Amino acid sequence: MLWTAVGDALVLLGVSLAGFATHQSNPAGGRLLAMVVPLLAAWGLTAFLGGLYQPGWVTWKSTAWRAVLAGIAAGPLAAVLRGLWLGSAPVIPVFALVLSGTTALGMGLWRILAMWLFKPKGRA
Repeated sequence: MLWTAVGDALVLLGVSLAGFATHQSNPAGGRLLAMVVPLLAAWGLTAFLGGLYQPGWVTWKSTAWRAVLAGIAAGPLAAVLRGLWLGSAPVIPVFALVLSGTTALGMGLWRILAMWLFKPKGRA
């Protein structure tokens, strides 16, 4: 499951960098950390609660859907954690919604790719 966690972290980094690129904003000066750390924390909690890192709970068919649902839940939580990180900055609902959508999309696509790349031998 280590490859899954590493892939998840890379996807979250990519989601964050995509946000900066979309807004033509520079992630330097701690801005990237202020986005990635809360997103990693929110994802870790929602992924754990969704059973994404517990092999006994995960089936190949349900992994992508669970990742999408965890991504949807992680977005608003990450937005709140980011606001706290930035000294109780207000949470903009549209930001939380977009973060939810991009996280869910990124994680769903990654988990589908991971299912294909790491499919156990002998399974159709």
